[in-house]
Amino acid sequence: MKIVHVASELFPYVKTGGLADAVGALTAALAAKGHEVSVFLPGYRTVLEHPDAAAAVRKLPLKIEMGDRFHSGEVRVFYPRRNLTVYLICREEFFDRRLPYGNGERDYEDNADRFIFFCKGAVETMRLADLQADIAHGHDWQAGLFPLFLREAERRYGITLALKTMFTIHNIAYQGLFPARIFGRTNLPEELNSIDGLEYYGQVGFLKGGLLFADRVTTVSPRYAQEIQTPQFGCGLEGVVQTRAGDLVGLLNGVDTAVWNPGTDALLPARYSASDLAGKAACRAELLKRCGFDPKFTGPIFGMICRLVEQKGIDLVLANQDFFLRQDCRLVVLGAGEKRLEEALRALVAQAPKKISLSARLDETMSHLIEAGSDFFVMPSHFEPCGLNQMYSQIYGTVPVVTRVGGLMDTVVDADDEPDTGTGLACEPTALGLHDALAAAMRLFADRPRLAAVQRRGMARDFSWQNAAVAYEKLYQDSL
Repeated sequence: MKIVHVASELFPYVKTGGLADAVGALTAALAAKGHEVSVFLPGYRTVLEHPDAAAAVRKLPLKIEMGDRFHSGEVRVFYPRRNLTVYLICREEFFDRRLPYGNGERDYEDNADRFIFFCKGAVETMRLADLQADIAHGHDWQAGLFPLFLREAERRYGITLALKTMFTIHNIAYQGLFPARIFGRTNLPEELNSIDGLEYYGQVGFLKGGLLFADRVTTVSPRYAQEIQTPQFGCGLEGVVQTRAGDLVGLLNGVDTAVWNPGTDALLPARYSASDLAGKAACRAELLKRCGFDPKFTGPIFGMICRLVEQKGIDLVLANQDFFLRQDCRLVVLGAGEKRLEEALRALVAQAPKKISLSARLDETMSHLIEAGSDFFVMPSHFEPCGLNQMYSQIYGTVPVVTRVGGLMDTVVDADDEPDTGTGLACEPTALGLHDALAAAMRLFADRPRLAAVQRRGMARDFSWQNAAVAYEKLYQDSL
């Protein structure tokens, strides 16, 4: 098949979260299966500075209509592997910035213009380059208008650009809502500026556009596909999701085992496997050293890697600060995000700098070391569409402590509920629930034979994208 993906992030070129990992691994897996895969990505500064993009060639100029003005840009292209082409939609005014979506304090004020240009640029490139896609697949709100723009271009020019369109919701909480005045810049028919179109409580909803107008809609776990049809998890769009229930499917993300494999991970000080965990002990010692802790510490290490946002349950960790202060354990947190949460964590570190560590940044090497060197991985999300770290943790022999939501419950088996098959510990997304799960982790750590059994079962699981890609491949084929 000829498959086009449109996304605002792609590992290893630009990443703020799991979207980049998912799109990068899925497109690589589909290409490895022999499909002709094209990925459209904004020409961010960080992407253009990547070594792979150094060889990018100028493919064609762009002139994109936005309201009563035309904006110029260009398309650059490079080929990171066989059957995979990356198209960069470039315009310095929009994408030559240090960060993809905001300055670290707030979102860029022109994000609507930036991603209208991006989506229109992808469609125009498909037309000019005559890509003739079987499947055109957009991801999250940044590509929410892509299916609409594609069908509008087909109508305008009397051509077929793609046989079927897909849209994936990676996180329904991020909807791409903008003031009503920006609708004119889409150049879409006025009837789409309505409750049955893009209008959402007086605003324009980019995610709503993808949800309503793609031929098929996917999200990133079976449980999350059910959750987003409810008021608790639908973030106001549950009614819209319900109208597409017949076209909605939840497909679990996978793990890129070329990147996440303790037996081959070049970012670790030592490699290891389920049959020989000696390397994990070396990773643990290095993690303790890197955090300024006593490298001979023998108690449990709790690791946490996430964006510092409310969704990730930082409040539940802070509510259990007495646990971490009083118990003979260590807590290592890696992540950047909201300043108030970062400051609250820094205040906790100040109380016990020899027990608690915070690295408030994005750091790929440190994230691998935390996964390998920790004994438990804490992931107390209030909601979690799929999640990847709980899968990484199991593969790395680190027991995940998760909440009973979304993809966490599709991928972690509670060792207390299922003693013979358990691979982690699960709790309700409350402060008391997390406290009980942390206490259960301490008991598990003290029972070394049981801990080893849970680790081995986790490391034996197959979360590879080879499995996940088969599910997407079947969905694509069934849709044609």
